[in-house]
Amino acid sequence: MVPLNWYLILSAFVFSCGLYAALARRNAIAALMGIELMLNAVNINLVAFWRYGNAVEALAGQVFAIFVIAVAAAEVAVGLALIISVYRLRRTVNLDELDTLRG
Repeated sequence: MVPLNWYLILSAFVFSCGLYAALARRNAIAALMGIELMLNAVNINLVAFWRYGNAVEALAGQVFAIFVIAVAAAEVAVGLALIISVYRLRRTVNLDELDTLRG
């Protein structure tokens, strides 16, 4: 059986990669993918803590993970719709060039 620490290390690595992608990349799609990686790291933690917890029969970790997956799917749908709309207007998805709301 894989120890809990390995899941936590994997989750931390995936979250760190997602955080780097969300903050360092200037492409809107890459930033969105970084946010998705961070949500998947949360799912790994939820399922791992559920599996190694005391109440395995409760299924709370899996229910929360499914909820996070549903929220992530909605977030991707809205995010991609916004990116496509911005691309149609500006012909770019570079976040540095999107300064319409900047004062």
